Amino acid sequence: MLTAKAEIIKNLIDGDWVSSGNEETLNSINPANKEEVVAVFQASQVEDVKRAIEAANQAFQSWANTPPSKRAAILNKAADYLESNVEQFAEELTREEGKAIGASKKEVMRSAQTLRYYAVEGQSHTGETFPQDDPDMKVTSELEPLGVVTVITPWNFPISIPARKIAPALITGNTVVFKPSSETPLIAYRLVEALYHAGLPSGVLNFITGNSRDIGDSLVDHPAVKAVTFTGSTGAGERIHKNVSLDTRTQMELGGKNPIIVMDDADINQAAQLTINGGFSLTGQACTGTSRAIVMKEVKEKFLQALVEKTSSLKVGDGFKEGVTLCPLASEKQLQNVLNYIAIGKEEGAYLVYGGEQLTEGEHHSGYYMEPTIFSNVTPNMRIAQEEIFGPVIAVMEVESYEEAISVANGVDYGLSASIVTNNLKTAQLFTKEIQAGTVKVNRTTTGNLINAPFGGVKKSSTSTFRESGRAGLEFFTQIKTVYVGS
Repeated sequence: MLTAKAEIIKNLIDGDWVSSGNEETLNSINPANKEEVVAVFQASQVEDVKRAIEAANQAFQSWANTPPSKRAAILNKAADYLESNVEQFAEELTREEGKAIGASKKEVMRSAQTLRYYAVEGQSHTGETFPQDDPDMKVTSELEPLGVVTVITPWNFPISIPARKIAPALITGNTVVFKPSSETPLIAYRLVEALYHAGLPSGVLNFITGNSRDIGDSLVDHPAVKAVTFTGSTGAGERIHKNVSLDTRTQMELGGKNPIIVMDDADINQAAQLTINGGFSLTGQACTGTSRAIVMKEVKEKFLQALVEKTSSLKVGDGFKEGVTLCPLASEKQLQNVLNYIAIGKEEGAYLVYGGEQLTEGEHHSGYYMEPTIFSNVTPNMRIAQEEIFGPVIAVMEVESYEEAISVANGVDYGLSASIVTNNLKTAQLFTKEIQAGTVKVNRTTTGNLINAPFGGVKKSSTSTFRESGRAGLEFFTQIKTVYVGS
């Protein structure tokens, strides 16, 4: 059903807001109330994508020649727009994705901060001058933009992830074709609206919505596309990587199976709270979320008791309600995926310690709610210990030594984020060297990363090439030209 509040979102192609060529649309549903349509957006087709890429290609040279200070001014003005509309945009984000309203406000503000960060850092992203023996020659390197960049983003951080990709792409002189997740097109549109309102020239940023199965390949295999930056599932990332041409650069942030190791000298209450914060925040729908708690045998029962006790006090509900810790899962598809993995865990012989059920009564009747879930007696070969679930499910695994803990932690295909809880500095330092992960933490949750620090994974969590965030996030969007000038 189309509610009174539902906004109709059009594509942005070459500076014009337009419907898809076939005029078909899709609905964005409120996961807390599946009867509410939050937004109606375009079900774009291949021809729409081609038009967007061609527009970006036509706009490229002019934008590349635009002074960096003018590009930065646009990013700063767009940040102003987000900040001045934070209340409205946060409310829309909660209605569309389901997360708590406080988290939504932080995400909108973080996106504004990202725009401002790259407005500054991008202006000092330059080449080098190289010493050499010929006094009549000067050797320098110059950093040039790549061209058209395709940006494809997920639904779990539907404005902050696009911001950290689009801002560095634009400040370095590239043009962009942006496809957000079909679950969260409205808040993605707000970011585009902010940049458009700030004076971005026509064709520099083009916005396309629709199903990946219809337009996914056409977004990456067009010869004008010189780079693809993608955050999403490992399977989708592998497909993109195979479909791009040899001269198309890729940046992939993919799945995770992130561990927290709890040593026998750890503060158990702290360890349990860190595990809950990492595993159940955003209802477990974070790529850096804690999904495995690898615990020393001596403290496993004490840890499990503290984990269950703290979990039992969590409140599941609508993100607009006070005191809610776990909000709905983002979609029916996501809910069913998590429930399927819970069934798999039971079949594999893991012991269901807490939760594991969908919530359908009372205030939960109209949303995609479920209980936070804890499994114990999980062994390394189980699927729930190996595969990304992307929901509020924590697998507790018992080990007898630090060496075994590291072996178990590293014994998966992923390497995005990892943490250890210990009071032993030597153990902590050893962990930071031996763990196979792109983000490594000590006595902190596996979740969260700074705007100004590099972010990315190893193994199948990333292409292990270019990092996002920080100054490192600029490198993906430029190529080096070495210039020799003699007199």
